[in-house]
Amino acid sequence: MSIIEREPPIASPSVDAGVSAPSSSPPDNGAAQATRPTRLSNTDPALRRAWHPVARSGEVGNAPLKVRLLGTDWVLARLGTERRIAAYLDVCPHRLIPLSAGRVDTVDGVGVLRCGYHGWCFDDEGTCVDIPSLTSTAHRPARADATTPFAVTEHMGLVWIAPEEPVIGLVPMPELGDPEFMLGELPGKTAAIGAGLMIENFMDVSHFPFVHAATIGTPEAELVEDVRVVRDGFAMRIEGRHPFPNPGDPGVASGERPLIQHRIVTFDYHAPFTARLRIDYQEAGGVNVILLAIQPIDEGQARVYFSILRNDLGHDPARMAACLSDEDLISDEDLRLQEHYVDTSLPLDLTEEVHVKADRAGIELRRILADLVDLAGAR
Repeated sequence: MSIIEREPPIASPSVDAGVSAPSSSPPDNGAAQATRPTRLSNTDPALRRAWHPVARSGEVGNAPLKVRLLGTDWVLARLGTERRIAAYLDVCPHRLIPLSAGRVDTVDGVGVLRCGYHGWCFDDEGTCVDIPSLTSTAHRPARADATTPFAVTEHMGLVWIAPEEPVIGLVPMPELGDPEFMLGELPGKTAAIGAGLMIENFMDVSHFPFVHAATIGTPEAELVEDVRVVRDGFAMRIEGRHPFPNPGDPGVASGERPLIQHRIVTFDYHAPFTARLRIDYQEAGGVNVILLAIQPIDEGQARVYFSILRNDLGHDPARMAACLSDEDLISDEDLRLQEHYVDTSLPLDLTEEVHVKADRAGIELRRILADLVDLAGAR
């Protein structure tokens, strides 16, 4: 793919006149752009062409688990001889009762999902392998199979569903296989928020001094230094540097290092609602990697998942617990603010809001998601 570095858009009546840049380059699809929605909601059909988290891997045990994605119910279960994750629409094709009302069972020694109403059984591919009321599978109806997504997988301790063929893969996490790094996870949090607004919030460092004044914010960070944004298809990388208070650094207590330190931040974003943040601490040393993945549940409701990888905790569970506690407080600050939105959809029309140079990542986010909508509309 070609890599294009972008600046903010050209000035318009609702864009700061001090900001300039070349125009966006969406797909050659004039008809789709003419009918493009001006906002992206949590249930926009275009989002079906992407990977979405739907549960922590540990939440899927010995019973079916109902999850909701893009306004639709799915059921997860561990099936087959290897107990791998299976996913279907949460409806039995027979009498349309939710399959999540059934149970995990075995047929010929292989794990299956058995419907709780008439006992129909489905394997890990969704194939109906047993109908108790029939004497022979030769008479199995042609439409007896469960409806499956394009793909389901596990990555970074999360279960992911792609309802249709995704336009981009999952965010790589190279630190996961590095023995120097320790992994920690926060439980998923459901809130009355928009997934698009929340993922922008995660990649926006200019809100830190205000939303996070009680945790990681500091007045020294109010002026945002140059932020570099490089787009690659339906992904982008954001690079920057900013000051922050680091009271947990032992060097601060000893007087070896100042309280206000600096960190280099690198965001890797994959459409629509996943981003990996790598933080390199300049004075104290060490690396903190945060994965934010957002599950758009319904209009105005989403679930957020945070996973953390650190190489500066000495593999100490107590220190990781403290780190997770801090991240929990920070994420709560964001969620409380995001829940104030009345309209939780993300504007795709760049003239609807006012933008400044510090917003260039949010501007490119809107361009990427607008292109995703155009691509879906072109089919």
